[in-house]
Amino acid sequence: MRRRAGRGALLIIALMFASSGALRLGSSLGTALAENAKAEAGSKAAEPLQEAVVVGAECPLPPAALAAALSEREGRLRAREAALADREAALALADEAVSSRLTALEAAELELRKTLALADGAAEADITRLVAVYETMKPKDAARLFDAMDPDFASGFMGRMRPDAAAAVLSGMQAEKAYAVSAILAGRNSAAPKD
Repeated sequence: MRRRAGRGALLIIALMFASSGALRLGSSLGTALAENAKAEAGSKAAEPLQEAVVVGAECPLPPAALAAALSEREGRLRAREAALADREAALALADEAVSSRLTALEAAELELRKTLALADGAAEADITRLVAVYETMKPKDAARLFDAMDPDFASGFMGRMRPDAAAAVLSGMQAEKAYAVSAILAGRNSAAPKD
């Protein structure tokens, strides 16, 4: 009896394997059949689409609203381009005006520098000539003039004079005035940097 029990178990296991294989085969077959059906349906649906694409290749004219919107947009763009062109022309004119104005200002500055240099040269020549006059005067006469001058003004001339002529004039001046002029002459370079 033991043999029969072993055979029965083997038979049951064999049947289970066979049924499992049949189920797998059936399920794979069902999936394959479903995919085949889908493929056939897709190719039939694609045929009318291809016909529609061929027939739809001719574009109809755009609707009136779309044409009007495009025309309006084109008009706005033309107006904007015209405004930009006007602005560019105005900027070019302004740039030209600024350039010519700058050139005129540079020319005027150059003329002003020449005039100032000429005036400075003339003033310097006048002062040099006046110093020469004071140096050639009699010391007593020059001393009377220097006594009448403000000490700051007098010290400006005195500082340019030759030392012997300045000494002769200072000796003929009033003591207070001579001292004030000497103090100004001595202190005029005290504020100059020493290093």
